[in-house]
Amino acid sequence: MPTPPTAQGTEPAPANAAESDRTGSATADGLEERELAAWKGFLRAHREVVGHLDEELQRSHDLPLSSYEVLLYLADSGDGRMRMGELAEHLLLSRSGLTRLVDRLERRGLVARERCEEDARGLFAHITPAGRGLFQAARPHHLDGVRRHYLSRLNESDLATLPAIWGRLTR
Repeated sequence: MPTPPTAQGTEPAPANAAESDRTGSATADGLEERELAAWKGFLRAHREVVGHLDEELQRSHDLPLSSYEVLLYLADSGDGRMRMGELAEHLLLSRSGLTRLVDRLERRGLVARERCEEDARGLFAHITPAGRGLFQAARPHHLDGVRRHYLSRLNESDLATLPAIWGRLTR
């Protein structure tokens, strides 16, 4: 059954705040101009920030950003290891993509694989002392890059608002 109009004869208020601000006309892409600008802006900002961070880590530590992320999750885990499937979920990689990445890190001596005693089919990725050392050396440079390429471009209002936005997008 349709929702009855309001007293002034207009449609009722939208169910969420995001809908209430949409008043523009759709582009040929099916999104309103500002929706399209928000989406394209997000994609461009992500590509540029991640590109800068990746290039800097590779230049200063011969470590791609994706490899740094593996070392980050392993170093921050309680015992320096995680199940491969759990690690893949955190990194948004397929299991085969993570396997290839861990293969490269293992060849460099930065991680090792170990069998899961409870599940013979399961594997853990474990950070090695060399991996922990490289991660600790790279971390200050990486965080400096995060500050320069991302955080320094945001004002206090942005910093207060963005965590809530990211939370809504990642539920």
